Amino acid sequence: MFLRMQQNRKQPHSAVRVTLKQILLTEWLALLEKRHPRAIELGLDRVLQVAERLDLLRPATQIISVAGTNGKGSCVALLENMLLSTGVTVGCYTSPHLSHYNERICIAGQPLDDALICRAFACIEQARGDISLTYFEFGTLAALWAFSQQELDVAILEVGLGGRLDAVNIVDADVAVITSIDLDHEQWLGEDRQTIGVEKAGIARAGKPLVCGDATVPAAVLEQLADVGADVYLLGTDNFRCQYRDGEMDLICSDLTDKQVAYKALPLPLLPTESAVCAVQALVCAGRAPSRQTVCHAFVETRLPGRFQHARFRGGDIILDVAHNPAAARLLADKLRLTTRKRLYGLFGVLADKDIAQIIAPLLPVIDRWHVCELAGAPRAASAEHISALLDNNGVSVQCHSSVSDGLLSIIGQMGDNDLLVVFGSFYTVAEAMQLLDEQRDGVE
Repeated sequence: MFLRMQQNRKQPHSAVRVTLKQILLTEWLALLEKRHPRAIELGLDRVLQVAERLDLLRPATQIISVAGTNGKGSCVALLENMLLSTGVTVGCYTSPHLSHYNERICIAGQPLDDALICRAFACIEQARGDISLTYFEFGTLAALWAFSQQELDVAILEVGLGGRLDAVNIVDADVAVITSIDLDHEQWLGEDRQTIGVEKAGIARAGKPLVCGDATVPAAVLEQLADVGADVYLLGTDNFRCQYRDGEMDLICSDLTDKQVAYKALPLPLLPTESAVCAVQALVCAGRAPSRQTVCHAFVETRLPGRFQHARFRGGDIILDVAHNPAAARLLADKLRLTTRKRLYGLFGVLADKDIAQIIAPLLPVIDRWHVCELAGAPRAASAEHISALLDNNGVSVQCHSSVSDGLLSIIGQMGDNDLLVVFGSFYTVAEAMQLLDEQRDGVE
């Protein structure tokens, strides 16, 4: 189901009426992938110039920006769920996508259709002139343009990489969220949690709340936030804390006047707890404190594709998870230990710029049968041979496959009763598995 545009939407900016010939979304995406010499080029100057030409810096009445090494998408999904349930008009921008580009830009809980995304792309193309934009920057501007055509109450923007120099950060957040701080994208953000955290703290604004779900936030990050003048709500402190008991959770949040909002006996969320409680605290800071009923519903109903997602394929049980950095792999290992199964098979594919040794380390004692695969659609993919060599160094027997689909079909043929397969690693890995499962229509929950 795709979006039906509201009747009272704003009219397109007069300077960007589309005169380009009709281009399909697939053609646009292919063009954007080839055009810019670098897939990632951090910096705000170029994207800010285009945004100012189109007046895109305030795409909604209220802006919530979400950064973090892991848990960003989960936080956005929970924010969206709670806001929609209370009748708020919401736009969400996330990345990357799993199946279709349309997933990245949603309004009123529905992805934009191809025609509207193409219209947004055409407007950005006309406005940019000779300014070169990366694939992500172009898409970010298109999302802001689409949001600006609506009368949105809230826009939720997921940071793509880091924070300070990410294209999303051209927009001033009324509430900023950092879900977690850990090692990933070190070549861009720095080699330690302190440096990475300071980059993420770049989304904070003076006099505005910043919610952080990382209870072990480095001191340098807190110093950075103090220098900026942000109002910090740190998980584990008096104004933002949770307590577990008997399979439930009590949550204490605080508003901008330091008045506490208590949520008693909440069910444990399906998505990561830190992301879930950050979403609640962010809404309290935004002056949109959800009811306990709304929070309970969001915690038990909100799911996100590729996040410990259960599926069935030819009678076999499968878990799909986009764990592609060490912290996410540790969380995945913890969850897998709680599963009931006879043997655990693992199918793994990941990009070459990841810390592969540290991703596989926490899963070595958990996975019984290792399989690795090539990622043909990912230009930066690690080869199955390279991953296999790392596993060999740990004394692990491993089987290599030419693709995710090949690996999945092979493993399903080997699995017995009560066995479990986890397909994990890159978004490319999970996306290819989901495509095969969707084609077979055996069941993805």
